Amino acid sequence: MDLLKKRILEDGKCFEGGILKVDSFINHQMDPILMKSVGVEFVRRFASTNINKIMTIEASGIAPAIMTGYLLELPVVFAKKKSPKTIENILTTRVRSFTKDREYDVIISQDYLTPEDNVLFIDDFLANGNAALGVIDLIKQAGANLVGMGFIIEKSFQHGREVLEKQGVRVESLAIIDDLSNCTIKIR
Repeated sequence: MDLLKKRILEDGKCFEGGILKVDSFINHQMDPILMKSVGVEFVRRFASTNINKIMTIEASGIAPAIMTGYLLELPVVFAKKKSPKTIENILTTRVRSFTKDREYDVIISQDYLTPEDNVLFIDDFLANGNAALGVIDLIKQAGANLVGMGFIIEKSFQHGREVLEKQGVRVESLAIIDDLSNCTIKIR
C-alpha cells in the first residue's frame, strides 16, 4: 500500500522506545480516503476466505474494521475495554497494552461472537501481539473460528507476527516497519 507508506513517512512521528505516532491520520484524526483504501486492501487480501464477521478491539481498530465490514457487507463487532452495566453473557480476557504500558480486561458479549462465526480480526497496529492474543482467547472462548488477522501497521522488530504465526494464525499487514531506531522510520 503505497499511499499508506507515504503517509507514514510524511506524517508519522517516531518516539523513543519504538513508538510510532500516526494519530494525525489513523488513530485520533482519521483520513477517510486512506481508511477506504485500507478496507479495500483487506478485502482483496481476504476475499477468498469464508468470513461472516469482522472483529476488532476498541478504539483504534474500529474505523478500518467498519470500512472492511462495509465493503464486505458483514457485521462488525468490537471488544470493549470497559464493561457497561447493560452487557450480558460476557467473555473476558486480560491484555497488556504496549503503548499504555498497563494491563486491562477486554470483554465481548457471547450474543455477538458465536460458534457460527468465521472471524476476520482487523486492528491498527501489530507490535508484540498482546491485543491479538487476547482476541484469540475471546474467539476460542466463544467457540468461533479465526480466519485471519489484518493490521494496518506492523512493527516487525517487536515480533508479534512470529507469536501469532506460531499459533497458526494468518497475518496480513499493510505496512511493515522494520526499525524505528534513532527515531528514523524504516519501512519494508
